[in-house]
Amino acid sequence: MTAQPASDSIRLTSLSHGAGCACKLPLSALDQLMASLGSSSDGSDGAAAVLGAAGGAGGDLLVGAAEGDDAAVLRLDDERALVLTTDFFTPIVDDARDWGRIAAANALSDVYAMGGRPVVALNLAAWPGSTLPIDLLAEVLRGGASVCASAGCLVVGGHTIDDPEPKYGMAVVGLAAPSRLLTVDAARPGDTLVLTKALGTGVVATAHKRGAASEDVLAAAVLSMTTLNDLASEAALAAGVVAATDVTGFSLLGHLHRMLRASGARAVVSASAVPLLPGALALTEAGYVSGGTRNNMSYLEPFVSIDPVVPEPVAVLLQDAQTSGGLLLATSSPDLLRDELVRRGVLAAVVGRVEEAAGSPGHIEVRA
Repeated sequence: MTAQPASDSIRLTSLSHGAGCACKLPLSALDQLMASLGSSSDGSDGAAAVLGAAGGAGGDLLVGAAEGDDAAVLRLDDERALVLTTDFFTPIVDDARDWGRIAAANALSDVYAMGGRPVVALNLAAWPGSTLPIDLLAEVLRGGASVCASAGCLVVGGHTIDDPEPKYGMAVVGLAAPSRLLTVDAARPGDTLVLTKALGTGVVATAHKRGAASEDVLAAAVLSMTTLNDLASEAALAAGVVAATDVTGFSLLGHLHRMLRASGARAVVSASAVPLLPGALALTEAGYVSGGTRNNMSYLEPFVSIDPVVPEPVAVLLQDAQTSGGLLLATSSPDLLRDELVRRGVLAAVVGRVEEAAGSPGHIEVRA
């Protein structure tokens, strides 16, 4: 048997081909996959595609594959609906407990993006058992459990397999009110777009993997990625929001494109209004751009028009593959939403507006 290295000498990020949500299959591949299965999809990164394709729930399935949303929603009765999702990824940081915390927050986020409350979760782990200490996996699981505990979500078991590349995440079940769901297809012309977290986790993670991110820059990114979207979701519901998605591996513009395509609309985004994490702009200028981000840029090129005066690094960050990002909310009552977010201590960045589609829906115009 290969000797296991000491836990404190292991750089987890050196064992993965990608970092966090940047390791997802690109949107172009997912579109091709869903087309081959005979089901429409806008690149859902949750469980919706699987449940929607099954089709066995009949009228009780409120959200499935056709919507391409963040999670599947199954009505139990007039008051309760189940929200089901799953997410996992390769190491995004070297600290095992932080990786667990980030992955758990990211998995719970899909439930919050639907207006739900996570109630139970299962661990999903792939681990090279002969080369990595099992106590390191225990630290990952402890990190995930700590975030779930703060969310009031029980971790009740899970599944592990032996794999040369470590991976971790969760399957999550939540509860929501069927009449108060947040969905990706409910944005309407005239709505204001509000973002609840700064961008840049992808570029920071890429720089960290290459040993180029300073401790303070990494710490700010970890704090962002481990912050739950519970309060943002709560504020959205209190303000009467009905359209939402969370910003993860497909980037701000990628997830907005999905929302617009599902809603039959277009949008204008103000680049200068989009908040960025500390150090993210400088690291982008230095070239620390992930493969996931480059995939996003290639996929989005036909759908996005960027004003030439927008600095190129900013344009890249708008397409940066995020991990455990914030909520993107479309609202007809921006002042009320901003008040609800601020009252809960959540960032409330007004980043654009939804407009009538001129031709095919899903187009985004990025202005300075």
